[in-house]
Amino acid sequence: MAYVSIDGVKYEKELLELAKKHTTGKGEGKLSKDEVADLFASANDGKGVTDIEKATLKYIRANFEFTPAAAKDFDATFAKLSL
Repeated sequence: MAYVSIDGVKYEKELLELAKKHTTGKGEGKLSKDEVADLFASANDGKGVTDIEKATLKYIRANFEFTPAAAKDFDATFAKLSL
């Protein structure tokens, strides 16, 4: 697992790169519902979602644009992780 530090906080590089990939190139530059599903699938690739993966998802939510439907899905799925 590779990590990157942003402002002194450690994040998962793979998740950040996936979000960047989904928001560059063709398309509107916003994360869609399918792309949000990809992010959570990537985060849940091991025995569960780690604290670093959760922090990375929070960073993505705060720093990337989402379609309205994707934002709703992201928030609902993330809330389930915090239980």
